[in-house]
Amino acid sequence: MNRIRRQQVLPLIAIAAIAASIGSYTRADAASNPPELLKLDGDISPVHDPVIIKEKDTWYLFSTGGAMRRSKDLHHWTLVGKVFEKLPDWATTEIPGVRGGYWAPDISFYKGVYRLYYAVSTFGKNDSAIGLATNKVLDPESPDYKWVDQGIVFRSHRGDDFNAIDPNLATDGNGGQWLDFGSFWGGIKMRRIDPETGKLATSDTTLYSLASRPHDPYPATLNGPPTKAAIEAPFIVRHDNYYYLFVSFDYCCRGPNSTYYVVIGRSATITGPYLDMHGKPMMEGGGTRLTTGTSLWRGPGHEGILLQPGGPDLMVFHAYDGTTGKPSLQISTINWDGGWPRVASLPGEPLVPSEVH
Repeated sequence: MNRIRRQQVLPLIAIAAIAASIGSYTRADAASNPPELLKLDGDISPVHDPVIIKEKDTWYLFSTGGAMRRSKDLHHWTLVGKVFEKLPDWATTEIPGVRGGYWAPDISFYKGVYRLYYAVSTFGKNDSAIGLATNKVLDPESPDYKWVDQGIVFRSHRGDDFNAIDPNLATDGNGGQWLDFGSFWGGIKMRRIDPETGKLATSDTTLYSLASRPHDPYPATLNGPPTKAAIEAPFIVRHDNYYYLFVSFDYCCRGPNSTYYVVIGRSATITGPYLDMHGKPMMEGGGTRLTTGTSLWRGPGHEGILLQPGGPDLMVFHAYDGTTGKPSLQISTINWDGGWPRVASLPGEPLVPSEVH
């Protein structure tokens, strides 16, 4: 990761062809207030689907596979163990064929308890489930450190028009909690959560639709995702007067051939509609592009956001080494210009996207 240099922090959306089409992002903004790509070392690869939170003076990072890392300065990262040594029994019973650890965790804190949502599934299928684990602390040296699995939260089945993976807990302006999730199929969905239990609320059973992409017809068996509908990894944060929905488009998990990238939309209400900078609904494939792959790093995506009082706000994500294909942790500060986020670019020559959203 020593190839990452702090001076190489031109905004990803400042590729000339892209920046020219985005009114609020100007070259003057980029030059005077650029976001920063942090220089990282330590246990930063392989890292896939990262999410971050801070406890006292330490940041903790969770990722697919169950690993937990920590850092005192956001630059040097150390592996400190796993949440589970093996998946809970309910997960392997509920989702036959699941292998390895959980996927795409989300970490939050509520009333003295850390809540870790996670997904169990098999690749390319929507026979999936989201589980919940809790802990009083994140420091493994604390006598109070103990992960307790709370079981299943929500499930999708073959034949459903959604996929119960990539969970993210979002909070609205009234303290209400919502679980957004989704991958391929009908796109990004959301359910209301009971804040006291962390499970689905019984007062509102609506399955809300937040973002989708036009796609080919479903396979006759519904045993695989529709093609050309690659959207997943939602993350919602509230900033000023808007809710911002970050999602990843296109394809992860293909090493140097990965085409993942992050897009953004915003809404005045948490349930949507979410619109991009040009006013295109995210339910119609809209999304303003935030990240682009480079000659050195491919498929930058599956973002996690941390808004920090006093700053800096952060976006963690993974990108694939352009030569080895290994996924590595990346962290960019977030700058807010004209009500929209900007993040830093990765080293290397930008790969000009075939289409700009």
